[in-house]
Amino acid sequence: MTVYNPNNLPKNDNLNRFAFVVDVKEQIFIRKGKMIAFYGNLSFEALGSSLLDILTLRAFNAPKYINNFVVAHGSGQLILGDNGNDLACYDLDAANMTIRAKNLLGFTKNVTCQESTLPGYLTLLGTGKIIASSNGPVHFLDLPCRVDEQAVLGWADCPSPSYRYDYEHVRSFVSAAGAITGYSLSGEEKQVDFTGAGTVLVQSSELELSNSSTLSHLVSLLPMLGKEDLGKLSLSLQQQTQQRR
Repeated sequence: MTVYNPNNLPKNDNLNRFAFVVDVKEQIFIRKGKMIAFYGNLSFEALGSSLLDILTLRAFNAPKYINNFVVAHGSGQLILGDNGNDLACYDLDAANMTIRAKNLLGFTKNVTCQESTLPGYLTLLGTGKIIASSNGPVHFLDLPCRVDEQAVLGWADCPSPSYRYDYEHVRSFVSAAGAITGYSLSGEEKQVDFTGAGTVLVQSSELELSNSSTLSHLVSLLPMLGKEDLGKLSLSLQQQTQQRR
């Protein structure tokens, strides 16, 4: 068994698959609740405080997510973790990378963070380091390719993707009824379509969608359903409502 201390901890590298050590010498943005331990003299301040206004104005341009991050500053070694998920660090060199927002654990102050045009993702630009978690190891795919929506961790140096639907699956009543009962569209029915040049980051396993995400999937299907399909869906909803009373 290895017992770690400030002298034998790695610097800006993985402690293991599930933990990452940041050698803090200047300000770094980290996600709230992801610090599991630290050595040294570190302080953590919420974004928007007077001391951090200038830094936040320059580097953090995603107001929807501002309450999800704090700034760590001082000098020390910071250990990050994310509920046993795999962690990795990505280096940007005058480049851009888009990451699923809830998987972004940290980024250095010289990287600018902005909201992506695709909801639920953050785009990071500039030169610096990005720390992100994933559901299993990450695989890197060249373009063009299509990926299951729930397996997409992010993409680098490529245009924002679009959705591709298999209309035979989408129009079927089984898919519509499945969505309302808690089953989302599978990767065979709906994919994220990547074109152009760049790299896609793909997780090794899928993430479950929340109930709100499932509802949004169903709403997106409605314009594609015919009158008969909508009638069946309405009947299914009425039956389930009666069963739950």
